[in-house]
Amino acid sequence: MNDPNWNLPQIPSFTLESPDVDAGGVLPGWARSGIAGAGGQDRSPALHWRGAPEGTKSFALTVYDPDAPTGSGFWHWAVYDLPANLTDLPSDAGNPDSDLIPEGAQTLPNELGLTRFLGAAPPAGHGPHRYFFTLTALDVDHLDLDDASTPAVLGFTFLGHALARAQFFATSETPA
Repeated sequence: MNDPNWNLPQIPSFTLESPDVDAGGVLPGWARSGIAGAGGQDRSPALHWRGAPEGTKSFALTVYDPDAPTGSGFWHWAVYDLPANLTDLPSDAGNPDSDLIPEGAQTLPNELGLTRFLGAAPPAGHGPHRYFFTLTALDVDHLDLDDASTPAVLGFTFLGHALARAQFFATSETPA
C-alpha cells in the first residue's frame, strides 16, 4: 500500500521528465532540504512535460513522499492553476523568491506550513524514500481553494476534473 496511486481513478497518462534527475534515480543533493536540516538547498528540479490531452485548461503539480513514517505520507510541494500552455518549470521554481511560477498559479502550504518546495529529508537510517512528482491535466482553468488548503484537499478537489496524469519518482536516503 505504499504506492501513492493505489486508490486513484485510472486516467490517461502523458509524459513528465526532469533534466536534473532520471525517473527512479537519486535526487541531487541540492534538492534535499536545508530548512529541515538535510544539507540541501530546497531547490525543486526542473520539470518538462508533453502529451497533455486536448481540453486541458490547467495543471496541478504535487510532490509527495509515501514512505515518510507518518501514517499519511508527507507532502513537499503543491501548485495548482498552472496555465494550460505551460510545458515546463525551471529548477528552483518552488522557491517563492525566484518568481519562476507563472502569474495566477497558486502554491499551497506543504507539511511544514510553507508555501514552497521542501526538499527531501528522510529520517537517518530509515532507508530510501520515494518522491513522486505528479502533474495532473485538468478540464478547468481555475480551482476554488482556500489559501490554507492542504495538498490532499487539492487532490480531492480536482478529482472530478482530472483528464490525465504524468508522474515519475526519484529517491533520497539519509545514512544512519
